[in-house]
Amino acid sequence: MTGKETSGSAGHLDMARKQLLQAAQVIDLEDDLLRVLLETKRELTVHFPVKMDDGSFKMFTGYRIQHNVNRGPAKGGIRYHPDVDLDEVRALAMWMTWKAAVVNIPYGGAKGGVQCDPKSMSLAEIERLTRRYTWEISFMIGPDRDIPAPDVYTNAQTMAWIMDTYSILKGYSVPGVVTGKPIGLGGSLGRLEATGRGCLLTLIRAAKVLGMDLNKTKCVIQGFGNVGGVAARLMSDIGVKIVGVSDSTGGVYSPNGLDVQALMLHKCDTNSVLDFPGSDNITNEELLELPCDILCPSALGGVITRENAPLIKAKIIVEGANGPTTTDADDILYDRNVMMVPDILANAGGVTVSYFEWVQNLQELLWSEEEVNHRLEQIMFRSFDEVYRLSQEKKVHMRTAALALGVNRVAQATRLRGIYP
Repeated sequence: MTGKETSGSAGHLDMARKQLLQAAQVIDLEDDLLRVLLETKRELTVHFPVKMDDGSFKMFTGYRIQHNVNRGPAKGGIRYHPDVDLDEVRALAMWMTWKAAVVNIPYGGAKGGVQCDPKSMSLAEIERLTRRYTWEISFMIGPDRDIPAPDVYTNAQTMAWIMDTYSILKGYSVPGVVTGKPIGLGGSLGRLEATGRGCLLTLIRAAKVLGMDLNKTKCVIQGFGNVGGVAARLMSDIGVKIVGVSDSTGGVYSPNGLDVQALMLHKCDTNSVLDFPGSDNITNEELLELPCDILCPSALGGVITRENAPLIKAKIIVEGANGPTTTDADDILYDRNVMMVPDILANAGGVTVSYFEWVQNLQELLWSEEEVNHRLEQIMFRSFDEVYRLSQEKKVHMRTAALALGVNRVAQATRLRGIYP
């Protein structure tokens, strides 16, 4: 690996592998196991036709990748985005392996995606794409093999279509094949908020470590969807002042604070956070450099780089997105004493409550939202404490500590299982 940053999905894979190498040094991982963990276990690329509303057929490319399944069934989201490609999905699958291990739930890592622009497609076209994609990957997924979940531009409805298609293939209802489903199909209470709530819980722990009073803090959030929007609302509810927010169209800033609920209504009405009354429009790039105590990048990856890391003013960064910070930027932020709550810890609330949903499906139970949130709090607090303790003991970044913790658990499972034959 070189010190040069690479953009795009190849950069994500380089970053994921470089992070693994750093973690391997911390735990003195043997070379043989490192070679195993650097590679994915199983990769599927599919090309399939979808009938569009005008009657024409259009070809799409989709992926499903399982990185490691030594600790349990594979787990990972499915994203619909024009930039989805093999290297991006490989990186995301690897991060899912470590994420599940960091919070110590019995899953391996997987990821999937389809190259498409869902914003230009009708709901009926997205349904037909989803069902055909499910058909193509159906032999790889299942409640005891690989359990998909929502990701970028997919949601509970997408999971409902996947579950229905898979159930038709099996001849009986299989709710445990996906998580993040609608409540009426076996979804878990608290799942929709889980990733954003996980960001809040790790922020609470980080603020405690730093002796920071959250009622006196200002926060900037990049991304205002399922993660950023929920995090903004929950943080606002406990007294954090949200001063900057952005979505794919741009951002808004008000040093006196934004009314998060009103901003959500504004976005629903206009499909954008821009031009929100009482705020100034800014770019997504400007948003990252705003004066604040807390920065929560919750959009896409690779947005904090060595170029803008010296200009970030936040004391705590809570990564709601996957891979928003490059390895070079990590070093700069560490040297500046910025507390980094890395993605595989900060946004692990989603996979944790997905695990709860899966358990409820397998046991045919339904937990209350209070029980779900309580169990989530216990796991997120415990996991943060384990990562922070290791970072202090080894004198390394929080990200390296989180990776070391996760990699060590996966490596231990691999040693115990051995290689057959």
